[in-house]
Amino acid sequence: MAMSLVELIQGYGYWAVAAGPFLEGETMLLVAGAAASRGHLSLPAVVAVAALASLGGDQLSFYLGRRYGKRLLARYPSLVARTAHARALLDRHNLGLILSIRFLYGLRIAGPVAIGMSEVLWLLWWLWAHVRHAVRR
Repeated sequence: MAMSLVELIQGYGYWAVAAGPFLEGETMLLVAGAAASRGHLSLPAVVAVAALASLGGDQLSFYLGRRYGKRLLARYPSLVARTAHARALLDRHNLGLILSIRFLYGLRIAGPVAIGMSEVLWLLWWLWAHVRHAVRR
């Protein structure tokens, strides 16, 4: 039996908020904010947990792309052609994509994986991901 987001927040509290970036993050935050407004959770803690989990999720996704991206492309050759355009964009506009990837519909999780598969240096990704998250909050 599937749990609703409200049941997740009630049962798991901040752990459910931390899982938000891997699920429906915005919806999870709305429910967590409502729980905080009713005194079930602390709003500053919700914001802190969500920010750290979001940043950690981006770093994990980047690592997965860096570590397993070539295997993924080898296993699914149809993805090679699709990633060629994304790689060309990354080569020309990597800073702009790094800063905006979380705001582009459908790329919140796939974007950091794709950037991890590119030639972007981890330190550059890490630095600009932190800037992006600071601006977003």
